[in-house]
Amino acid sequence: MPFPQTRLRRLRATRVLRGLVRETTLKPSDFVFPLFVAHGVDRREPIAAMPGIDHLSIDHAVQEAGEAAAMNIPAVLLFGLPATKDTEGSGAWDDEGVVQLATRAIKDAHPELIVITDLCLCEYTSHGHCGALRPDGSVDNDATLDLLAKTAISQAHAGADIIAPSDMMDGRVRAIRQALDDEDFTDKPILAYSAKFASAFYGPFREAADSAPAFGDRRGYQMDPANGNEAVREAKLDIEEGADIVMVKPALPYLDLIRRIKDETGMPLAAYNVSGEYVMIKAAAQAGLLDERQAVLEALTGIRRAGADIIITYHAKDAAGWLQ
Repeated sequence: MPFPQTRLRRLRATRVLRGLVRETTLKPSDFVFPLFVAHGVDRREPIAAMPGIDHLSIDHAVQEAGEAAAMNIPAVLLFGLPATKDTEGSGAWDDEGVVQLATRAIKDAHPELIVITDLCLCEYTSHGHCGALRPDGSVDNDATLDLLAKTAISQAHAGADIIAPSDMMDGRVRAIRQALDDEDFTDKPILAYSAKFASAFYGPFREAADSAPAFGDRRGYQMDPANGNEAVREAKLDIEEGADIVMVKPALPYLDLIRRIKDETGMPLAAYNVSGEYVMIKAAAQAGLLDERQAVLEALTGIRRAGADIIITYHAKDAAGWLQ
């Protein structure tokens, strides 16, 4: 019935009443906390571009993972900073590489915590691109698939619970699934960065991961931000190739696609609240322009409301503390 019989404000009168009818919930168990792991011992170095986030040696990564687990955050996502780089990115599939060593250490110390390993070559290549290069400097899609498959096997042997390819090569999910199955890792899930856009919001991450391209850009393999239908196609193709979870990255500029892909696939869906989204709120809060706690929880709730089952976010520990 119309006003005055219908008054939607009736259910907004108190905090408890608002909570009773709240449609979208946000919990620490929704979060994945990314970690940047570097070689060395007893090393914790602040990342200038990302206040509150550090480069961590493996011992500190284990400590940070434990703190996340104690706050009911169920998973960490590992990025590695290798000691050396080469044109192929061979450090990515080194069984003694930094991500492999960190995975073993974290799983030994915190066996119930889920370790997700980012699978890409950009942090390991001297040129900063996500795959093998042709003589003309373009990325060779098909040659890269073998390297990604080798990396997936190495990460799985190290104990990774979930393999997360982020390279945006065509066919990489099929290649990784086949390689895992051939090595008897048939139960190892793949979280595919399915709709990963060529975004300006990755800037701080590229400093944190030392992964900026030495030349050119990644628009030849990452998605055009204008294309929504293509994002849905990417997700559906990854599912056909064997992905168990799909992802939209970044999150906040692409809430419409989080909803569309969730509705059209019905698959578990992750959204990556990326470095640029993180630092915008941090910078505004440090300038006194907004309340950090309220802004973070509102942003993360919006991502959940759009349809994300999993939120990968650098705010994870702060948000978990506020929610508890």
